[in-house]
Amino acid sequence: MKASDVLDGRLLIVDDQAVNVLLLERMLTGAGYSSIDSTTDPREVFELHRRNRYDLILLDLQMPGVDGFQVMEALEEIEPDGYLPVLVVTAQPGHKLRALQAGAKDFISKPFELPEVLARVRNMLEVRLLHEKLRTSNDLLEERVRERTAEVTQSYLELIFTMTRAAEHKDETTGAHVQRISHYCRELAGVLGLDAGFVDRIFFASPLHDIGKIGIPDHILLKPGSLTPEEWSVMKGHTSMGAKILGQSKSPYLQMGAEIALNHHELWNGGGYPNGRQGDAIPLSARIMNLCDVYDALRSARPYKPAFDHPTTVGIMTHGDGRTMPGHFDPALLAAFQQDLPAFREIFESCTA
Repeated sequence: MKASDVLDGRLLIVDDQAVNVLLLERMLTGAGYSSIDSTTDPREVFELHRRNRYDLILLDLQMPGVDGFQVMEALEEIEPDGYLPVLVVTAQPGHKLRALQAGAKDFISKPFELPEVLARVRNMLEVRLLHEKLRTSNDLLEERVRERTAEVTQSYLELIFTMTRAAEHKDETTGAHVQRISHYCRELAGVLGLDAGFVDRIFFASPLHDIGKIGIPDHILLKPGSLTPEEWSVMKGHTSMGAKILGQSKSPYLQMGAEIALNHHELWNGGGYPNGRQGDAIPLSARIMNLCDVYDALRSARPYKPAFDHPTTVGIMTHGDGRTMPGHFDPALLAAFQQDLPAFREIFESCTA
């Protein structure tokens, strides 16, 4: 560290005795320090430091009204990392340990001795300036990490949007469906009180649930009538294919996307596919996706069924119709869904192309 950096340090002298202030000012000015403020009123210290952020405060401990210990206690409120740049001034040996325990970094004894004052001030300023330099470096590093994380996240999201558009290219009815799915899943995850990170991930990951359909032949995927058992077996393979497409990624969005793709047709009672998982063995993200997907499918026209209105859809999901049964859904999710019916209706109506 350059000597000029230390001599340019910002100093504040606080002592109710003007003669002591004058003596310290002359010592420090004579040594080359150029930025020195002072006050004889300890009540001014908080505001002065808040405005000027001194590199070192020479603080007398014994002052009427507000003593040095009270000043240090107040300064802690505006020192974000708890580092108090305080050099206490005292003639009481018993106060030294108490001052250090209160956060002061060193002390000067009265009566003043020039070599001691200059040595302690210089040492304190060197430590303070190095501390500030380290904090600035850490702040810059943290900002760069945040920027890089945002860049990586944006890259992942662009990849998700590209893959979703590829799926839409296979089936033009997919676009509005995946848009609604994002909003349903985010809504239900929020009602469940899940953390913000999970809510964010499921919003962007859920549109990838049917990405595996890219690999399903058009004559099966777009067939207007019922599928044969052989065709249905091929169609069910879109779950495993989707997980394979999205698997092995470091992106938390694509990791959840793979989890959802593989498991979103698994049912709470174990009657789903591809692996017949049941209950909590099915990832929560896929359980949420399954309920939302069924709601949207019931609301939408399909080659094998008409579109149902909101009350009919809710009735089927909560009471069953033989094809869809309440036992297919996680009971906790179904209860949360029933508490949030207006939001589901609104999402479907506002996001229908």
